[in-house]
Amino acid sequence: MTDVEELALSVWATAQTSPAAQRKGRYVSDSTAHPAKMLPAVAAHAIRAYTRPGDLVFDPMVGSGTTLVEAIDAGRRAVGVEYEPHWVSVARANLELARRRGHDHDGEVVHGDARQLPFLLPERYRGQVALVVTSPPYGPSTHGQVVTDGTGSDDGKVHKYHHRYGSALDRGNLANVGHHRLLAGFTRILTGCAAVLRPGGHVAITVRPWREHSELIDLPSQIIACGQAAGLVPVERCVALLARVAEDELVARGSFFQRDFIRKQREQGLPLHLIAHEDVVVLAKPLVPSGTSVPGSLTGSGRWGS
Repeated sequence: MTDVEELALSVWATAQTSPAAQRKGRYVSDSTAHPAKMLPAVAAHAIRAYTRPGDLVFDPMVGSGTTLVEAIDAGRRAVGVEYEPHWVSVARANLELARRRGHDHDGEVVHGDARQLPFLLPERYRGQVALVVTSPPYGPSTHGQVVTDGTGSDDGKVHKYHHRYGSALDRGNLANVGHHRLLAGFTRILTGCAAVLRPGGHVAITVRPWREHSELIDLPSQIIACGQAAGLVPVERCVALLARVAEDELVARGSFFQRDFIRKQREQGLPLHLIAHEDVVVLAKPLVPSGTSVPGSLTGSGRWGS
């Protein structure tokens, strides 16, 4: 068996309430426009599982600030990096909203390209992060919103909006550079994350496969390989549910896009189903440098320290 096949598995019940209910009163309204928001309960579960109060949580692609808000609400410190200026402003607004809710926290959003982490974060963060929570900006699985006749559409057809990252012409944005360059860029980001992680610290990455021309792209396994190239050790591959757990079934919470896509694929003879979960790839920074053997140290099998 491969290392990936031997990873410990667990299931996170992270969709017992709707995404809107999870964000209500805790995020500014502009947050809804982000094309690929992380489910707050996913970030919250990872933070509870892999950190303790007062620990430092980091997100190198912070978006609207979900990781930071969930960290602050759990009594942790938080720092994030974001490439797009608009989302820097939204993430900072969400931190300010947390302050108005009564959280006197240590939170910061840095504007910049996460591929340049060694030059972006202050030296005080190096080796101090207990947990990184993030997700690669893979375009085919973005969420977005829709408009139809009677709510702003002139032709009566369904139109998407808020479903793309920034400008499609911005090749500096990882969402616009193609699959292989995305993996190379994400490896650089994880290498930077390894530098700010404390020994034994964890990285939790939400990710899901996608299809290109009916071919399944196993992005979770590719992300594990990126982490290993960055010097991190895979320790778990979890399932974060996007469906509610009922008494005897899972109740799907698929978006309009997902339902429309599944319908069209089934009409073409491809028997797809609604996405009910995201993979959460969990990696860790070894307790000792690579090549050093110390009894009881993290070696990459099983789960450590949560």
